[in-house]
Amino acid sequence: MRPSRRTVLTTTAAGVGAATLGSPAEANASGARPPSSKPSASLEMGGPSSAQPPATAQSPTRELRALLQEIDRDRMEATVRKLVSFGTRHTLSTQDDAARGIGAARDWIAAELRSYAAASGGRMTVDLQSYVQQPATRIPTATRITNVIATLRGSVTPERVYVVSGHYDSRVTDVMDATSDAPGADDDASGVAVAMELARVMATRRPASTIVFAAVAGEEQGLYGATHMAEQFKAAGADVQGMFTNDIVGSSTADDGTRDPHTLRLFAEGVPSSETPEQAATRRSVGGENDSPSRQLARFVRDVADNDATGMHIRVVYRRDRYRRGGDHIPFLERAYPAARFTEPAEDFAHQHQDVRVDENGQQLGDLPEFCDFAFVGRVAKVNAAALWTLAQAPGTPRGAKIVTSTLTNSTQLVWTRGTELDLAGYEIVWRETTAPEWTHVIAAGDVTTYEVDLSKDNVFFGVRAVNRAGYRSPVAFPEPQI
Repeated sequence: MRPSRRTVLTTTAAGVGAATLGSPAEANASGARPPSSKPSASLEMGGPSSAQPPATAQSPTRELRALLQEIDRDRMEATVRKLVSFGTRHTLSTQDDAARGIGAARDWIAAELRSYAAASGGRMTVDLQSYVQQPATRIPTATRITNVIATLRGSVTPERVYVVSGHYDSRVTDVMDATSDAPGADDDASGVAVAMELARVMATRRPASTIVFAAVAGEEQGLYGATHMAEQFKAAGADVQGMFTNDIVGSSTADDGTRDPHTLRLFAEGVPSSETPEQAATRRSVGGENDSPSRQLARFVRDVADNDATGMHIRVVYRRDRYRRGGDHIPFLERAYPAARFTEPAEDFAHQHQDVRVDENGQQLGDLPEFCDFAFVGRVAKVNAAALWTLAQAPGTPRGAKIVTSTLTNSTQLVWTRGTELDLAGYEIVWRETTAPEWTHVIAAGDVTTYEVDLSKDNVFFGVRAVNRAGYRSPVAFPEPQI
């Protein structure tokens, strides 16, 4: 029996019938929070949000908490310091010196990842993804650019892929200076350390879907490595349902000395970079500027990683990136893959893109490891791990989600295509006011491909998400109009 409009309007999120979808492996695994649930206590400044969690929030399972406990901040610090020890990792630096330059960094990263893969029982493979970039912007001569890629193949739905990356190249003030020391501790040895630590921890586990851990080159010269990686995925027809770049995630201290050690920014675009004119017309007609796949991915990160298990608050920023800046998620966005960028809460520009020196005021400049906060980097890794592991264990984002508009009524009928996952339990309908940033209501639809809600499609935004028998929820699919 369909809920009446009165029932729908008075039902507050989280939990109306949600427990009937799937049998969570343990208490709270379903992620549904009853209205009486208390949010996790706020930590020090910038700790997990003290506001009521979104209706779609998913509590960490015991499996996930155990994984997060294995993340080792000291290992990540050692990774950052090792990368700094190569002097410069500029894309144009030497590639055949065993101790200095980007080639030495490449070989060390590959060797480390292969040592992690050795514990995977053959599930993880490590490859050098290389190509020769012909002369272009900031590339004066033909240059080999190499990404180091570790792929942990999924055990149930290996065709579905999630990517996490950092860039291992570095720079100083002059972006073409390939010889001066460019330690690149925060930008971006910190992001590489996150991706590598997740590869180490997850290598011994069996995610349902495939996870790719990448250290890419050429970012400072123009996103060359990430562009090549995204092109390779696209050419292969890969089903990349989420990509995160970690770029400048090493410090919690701003340029004025203030600290915010429990907040992490997540940049997520609204209007898709890949949008066609037809898609733009549809978006304008329904008001979908805040409901791109990347915004749904960002909401998902808040759902699963803004909690006491990570010790972090996720500050979603409604922009593709910072002003006049860009990151390795952009080539994925341009190819219609959902992607977002993690960055520390407030940057200190004295410690990025700077020659290593002491200025006339006695201030030490340069991107040195002593200006990193490795406890913060550890929590950043936990955020990434919570998002990636839950994505990999959950069903895929529903496909073919539409709102039927052939007949105009004050109720809303949604349709979608059933997923192929063997453990799929069913679907949930979510909605929110058009002015609300987060989903505020959830109701169970069951194992069906159509559902009618006694609410007007004109007044609220709707979405659909999938649930499996273990209680994991997918990101939300935002429906298009179906005539």
